[in-house]
Amino acid sequence: MQTDNKTENTVTEKEEPVKKNLTVFGQETEFDGELEFTDSLVITGKFKGKITSSGDLEIDKTAICNVDKIKVNSVVISGKVTGNIEAKERVEMCSGSRITGDVVTSRIRIADDVDFEGQVSMLEENTDIDLFSVASDEFKQALVIKSDMPH
Repeated sequence: MQTDNKTENTVTEKEEPVKKNLTVFGQETEFDGELEFTDSLVITGKFKGKITSSGDLEIDKTAICNVDKIKVNSVVISGKVTGNIEAKERVEMCSGSRITGDVVTSRIRIADDVDFEGQVSMLEENTDIDLFSVASDEFKQALVIKSDMPH
């Protein structure tokens, strides 16, 4: 019976989704300073300063951000951003957005009708495979599988 209980507990723990906090700065919010957070943030108002996070950032179409630097895991921009952006995972510039500043990221998506002025530098993603220990077909397959995985 103990084995059955352990199995049931393991299944229950795996089924529970990881909860992340989502913070929203409303349209009436004006923030000036340094901001640090760990989960997810949506800015719909005005922000001026510096943003540092291991989490994800969304800049809504109503947002205006003048930053020294944004350094986050990923960022989706629908509004206006002036300043440099560094995103470990990805940067997505949505239609109608206006970005002035340099971007450093692993993956980038720029939609039609984006006003972007700046340079893009790509981060190299490290693979978990030793290039010299696998056959080329295995390596190609591993890259395909890894690129299909959600981040």
